[in-house]
Amino acid sequence: MLVMVVDTATAAVTAALAKIDDEVTLLAERVTVDARGAGELLAPQIAAVLAEGGAAPGDLAAVVAGVGPGPFTGLRAGMVTAAALGHALAVPVYGVCTLDAIGLRLPGRALVATDARRKEIYWAVYVDGRRVAGPEVAKPAHVALDGIVVAAGDGAEKYADVLNLPVDGPRYPPALALAELAADRVRSKAPGETLTPLYLRRPDAVLPGERKPALQ
Repeated sequence: MLVMVVDTATAAVTAALAKIDDEVTLLAERVTVDARGAGELLAPQIAAVLAEGGAAPGDLAAVVAGVGPGPFTGLRAGMVTAAALGHALAVPVYGVCTLDAIGLRLPGRALVATDARRKEIYWAVYVDGRRVAGPEVAKPAHVALDGIVVAAGDGAEKYADVLNLPVDGPRYPPALALAELAADRVRSKAPGETLTPLYLRRPDAVLPGERKPALQ
């Protein structure tokens, strides 16, 4: 089965065409690091990976989308595109936590941290690739690091001096890992999901005279 993979939760705008059967194989991939270019870059990248993989949109059996956490504007671009593509093709859409894709193959107890801007990180903790804490957003100095032996993600790299951990792993979510995390749902033809974005923050924009709602 052919699957389109998209993620715009980090500065990396990712589109990939994957084949999922007994194994998961990437047939084509485009990644552009541009924190503010998701809205313009994603659609052409989707077209490019379809062409490179020798596929048409109608050949897709599903769409896999990174659901964050990530900044509102960038994350929204990818999720809206994924939902629209799934709706247009009448195929299921499956969401994957973006941090899970970075943490999937990290050994031992590991921290995944991506840049949340405002001198903060989106973070989660993994044990042998399985998430055991998070995702949350916080200042790097406020993240508990007990027992953590390695970190990955662009946020871990950016704040390596604060976290004081060796950084060894993907900076951005690998498309192959995103596909692998959804593979069981694709194989079983599970019902599609309503994508729920992990913003983890209140929106910045409010109507005049309104106050930002408290986070739940």
